Amino acid sequence: MSVPQEVVENAYKKKKMVKKRKIKKEAMVPYLFLLPSFLVIMGFLFYPIATVFYYSVQHYDVSAPYYNGFAGLENFVNIFTNDKHFLPSLWNSVKWVVTEVGLQLSFGMILALLLNQTFKLRGFVRAIAFIPWAISGVLASVMWSLMFNEHMGVLNDLLMKVGLISEPQAFLASTSTAFASVVIAELWRGIPFFAITLLAALQSIPSELYEAAKVDGAGRWKSFAFVTLPQLKNTIILTTLLRVVWEFNNVDLIFNLTGGGPAHSTTTLTMYIADLAVHGSNFGYGSALTVISFGILFIFAVVYLKLSRYERE
Repeated sequence: MSVPQEVVENAYKKKKMVKKRKIKKEAMVPYLFLLPSFLVIMGFLFYPIATVFYYSVQHYDVSAPYYNGFAGLENFVNIFTNDKHFLPSLWNSVKWVVTEVGLQLSFGMILALLLNQTFKLRGFVRAIAFIPWAISGVLASVMWSLMFNEHMGVLNDLLMKVGLISEPQAFLASTSTAFASVVIAELWRGIPFFAITLLAALQSIPSELYEAAKVDGAGRWKSFAFVTLPQLKNTIILTTLLRVVWEFNNVDLIFNLTGGGPAHSTTTLTMYIADLAVHGSNFGYGSALTVISFGILFIFAVVYLKLSRYERE
């Protein structure tokens, strides 16, 4: 007895539909595993960012809640027209970022080249060199504040012994030395970041390139200029960009060492925002400044990657 053609077709269609459902379920499995991470990112990253953008167009002052409400672009207009501290703090941020990233990259490169050499106890020396990066900002602030101390600081003691100064100096309390002092403290903490990443990149450069350069008569400087630097280009671009963003948003060390003083000489834009939030409780105005800070960094990142031709042959 033969099976009707219609029954065969229905069974085939049913089997095909079951197979499709099974494939769809299997395709959804990776997304289900990613769902918890996605929810965490949404909760701890995108939601706070969206909140900042929301409050940037609001009057939100904890100390004066009766004025709270929609502000539109008023906060942004006040920043560019009436705020006397915005441009000076932005200029301090530019000086801070250029100085810190430039010096950290230079000294980090030198340290990475030294640590890439073969010598006894190299592993131990590498561990010692990377310790500043592992120290928290608060601990580093306390340590440097003690070293810069006018009455018992080791820095004053050393400078007086070598004859560079005749009396103790209040490095963190003077407008002429406060900015440089904070730069030195952050420089000590930031050099290992470049040293670690550049050292990893140095170890990935094929030795054949140096051998070929040596055969062509290139010395150390030419090998560095025409072999090492081109091979480190992408690493330098990426680490520099990351460090620019980090230093632009740096607040812990400056806050603990000088609090933005004296006379606002170390008040960066991020420090100014933190001061408005902590002491002024003006979160709406602070959020508007944060949005402007975000825009500055976003434009810089796009232009920087475009001009540097990152990962482009």
